[in-house]
Amino acid sequence: MSLDKDTVRNIANLARLEVREDELDHLAGELSNILQFVEQLAEVNTDGVAPMTSVCQMELPRRADEVTDGNYPEKVLANAPERIDGFFVVPKVVE
Repeated sequence: MSLDKDTVRNIANLARLEVREDELDHLAGELSNILQFVEQLAEVNTDGVAPMTSVCQMELPRRADEVTDGNYPEKVLANAPERIDGFFVVPKVVE
């Protein structure tokens, strides 16, 4: 696929890029080469190849979803600088 100056100018406008007139020919050639390479990639046979999210085959480490006993309000509030009725008191930060 070959791009002309008008197409490159339109692409630059859509991307909100400022491209000088004397750069349009060179940029059209570069973008055309990129598109030709992408077209070559489309011709590669990928039948039987599983899609992957990473180049490394690894499993995401996960911990077991277990219920803990919890219910330690005294221990949780022990580090609170100030508390009222079992709640943290947070200083006002917005005027």
